[in-house]
Amino acid sequence: METKRYSEELDLQNYWLVLKRRWLVTSSVLAATVGLVALATSMQRPNYQASGQVLVQSSRTTSLTGVGEKIGDLASLKREGNPLDTQAVVVQSYPILQQVIDSLQLKDNRGRLLNPEDLKLKVEPVTGTDVLRIAYTDKDPERAAAVVNQVIKAYINNNVEENQQEAVAAGEYIDRQLPRAEAELEQASEGLRQFRTQNQIVDLDRESSAAVTTISGLQDQLNQARTQLADIGTQEAAIQRQFGVNAAQAVDIASLSQNAGVQEVLAEYQRVQTRLAVERTRFQGKHPAIASLEDQEGQLTGLLQERVAQAMGTDAPISVGNLQMGDVKRQLAGDFVQLQVQRLGLERKIGTLTALESGYRQRAIALPTLDKGEGDLERRLTLAQRAYESLSDRLQEIEVAKTQRVGNARIIQPADAPTKPASSLRLLFLAGGGLVGLLLGIAAAFFVDMIDRSLKTVKEAEALYGYTMLGLIPKFETSDTPTAVSASVDGVSSRVIAMTSPRSMIHEAYQMLQANLKFISLDKKVKTIVVSSAVPREGKSEVAANLAAIMAQSGRRVLLVDADMRNPSQHHLWGLVNTIGLSNVVVDQSELRHAVKPITSNLSVLTAGVMPPNPLALIDSEAMTALLEAVAKDYDYVLFDTPPLAGTADAAVLGKMSDGVLVVVRPGVADSASATAAKSILARSEPNILGLVANGVNMKHEPDSYFYYTSPREQMSEKGESLRMPKSLSPR
Repeated sequence: METKRYSEELDLQNYWLVLKRRWLVTSSVLAATVGLVALATSMQRPNYQASGQVLVQSSRTTSLTGVGEKIGDLASLKREGNPLDTQAVVVQSYPILQQVIDSLQLKDNRGRLLNPEDLKLKVEPVTGTDVLRIAYTDKDPERAAAVVNQVIKAYINNNVEENQQEAVAAGEYIDRQLPRAEAELEQASEGLRQFRTQNQIVDLDRESSAAVTTISGLQDQLNQARTQLADIGTQEAAIQRQFGVNAAQAVDIASLSQNAGVQEVLAEYQRVQTRLAVERTRFQGKHPAIASLEDQEGQLTGLLQERVAQAMGTDAPISVGNLQMGDVKRQLAGDFVQLQVQRLGLERKIGTLTALESGYRQRAIALPTLDKGEGDLERRLTLAQRAYESLSDRLQEIEVAKTQRVGNARIIQPADAPTKPASSLRLLFLAGGGLVGLLLGIAAAFFVDMIDRSLKTVKEAEALYGYTMLGLIPKFETSDTPTAVSASVDGVSSRVIAMTSPRSMIHEAYQMLQANLKFISLDKKVKTIVVSSAVPREGKSEVAANLAAIMAQSGRRVLLVDADMRNPSQHHLWGLVNTIGLSNVVVDQSELRHAVKPITSNLSVLTAGVMPPNPLALIDSEAMTALLEAVAKDYDYVLFDTPPLAGTADAAVLGKMSDGVLVVVRPGVADSASATAAKSILARSEPNILGLVANGVNMKHEPDSYFYYTSPREQMSEKGESLRMPKSLSPR
């Protein structure tokens, strides 16, 4: 959250800096806009405004389609929302405006009738009341009052006519709706009757209670029948286990035991079996007596089966042993058959009860749906009945309303011809013009700043170059600095602040630059320094001269060499004659001692000398290398003022030969393309880049967060100035 707020503060600060940089553009656009608006407003003719007031009542004719409203009673409009605003729109409607235009024959400058949209009325509610204020502004006061009065008249007449039309329309509407409502009432009543008939509904509430009771009783009977059926099943199973036959066989055997023909053959069969058993005890198995009896037994068995088939009407064989039963078995067979009859009866009863219980349960399930359907139909019938009664009542009210001519508005205050012009809008127009001009000026400032490709701030320059910022020299005018304090600096330009104003803020800035150079060269001594810039007019020569003077003031022996043989300037800054200089020394080494001009005991200057036809050839020569080695031995620091990097290779070549390169950048002078080209040239030559020096910095155009305040000198504090430097450069 803190980071986000900090970022927003930086963005706002950047916007403010853009406006500070482009204040002239903003001011020019603002002044031009205000001037045009002032000229336009001065040509306006005075206008007169007439106004009248109308009391608006709530609409009564609209109540003819409802119930409970009384015709002719005043009622507050506030409880109905915003009807005054609605009436204001009605007043300004085209039909009313057209009536006013036609009645007053309002014409434009060409003599043609006005269009309704050209008749500009001002209609607004009076706060806290039910009154509309209608105003019109015109250059003719009489016409202004006539327009307002005619608008009020047209509005009231239109309102009365609308009330009459609404009453007639309401009557026609009710006449059409009443038969339909009557038909809907009949339809709803018939629908409810048919629904009750189709679903056999008498009283659903009582039927629901009876259904629950009936279902409960049927469930009890079912439970009892199922219990009896289970008991009979148990008895059947027990008899079947003792008897060894199934239900069908038991019925057959019980029937055969009562058949005389079967019993006669069965008795004969039993006698033959008895004799056969006796004879087998007397004779062996193949004895004729035994064989005869066995033949009789077989014949009797076949006859017995034949008699059984005749009696049962089926060829299914029955074991003779099952036919030979005693009274107990015969009784068991009878009981078994009786149980079968009871079981069948109980099963039919359970089926009947189950069907009844299912039917009642389905009816009970359907009862809620039937109840909802009946309720819907009853509600429909109720609504239809109420609608019919309401329409009948409204029809009676409409008949009364048709005989009345009642409006919803009346005049409170008619419009009089104004005697004084309306309040001038000149100040408002001027204020609006000023605001528009300010916005246009700001937009123009940002547009100009956007198309300007120059490096506008120190931060932009540092970000583009990517080098360490070693020094920041504020922008100054020579009139802002004190005069020279030593006679030994006669002839020195006032731009060499280190010599002419040693107690100034600029002097402190160069001291900071010297300190930072010392800090970055702790590991390796830097003696020979090339000072250059991307383009001309960035102040590299001034920076080199002032830095040399500061180093000399700290007790070092310093030689300042003007290596810009294309456009030399050091002799102008130091008040020297450029007859013999670097070009002469490179050609003839013996001239060095004569070419070097002492400024102070520790500072000497070697001017550029005669301008050679090919300065780069002199720079990139063995003689120049030898010269660098020679001066490096005699001096603690040697500073080279070289041509700009863009367009020439002198600085890059000399930078490769020296211990380091100091790049000077001036916000607002170098553009991004030139700076990028300079950086590319340095990258290809691979010199030791010491860092950047920002020269001519306008402190007001830099973000405060980028600098800190040092203690200002007494003479500068009087002007409210203070030196601000990047936090990364502050020595510790």
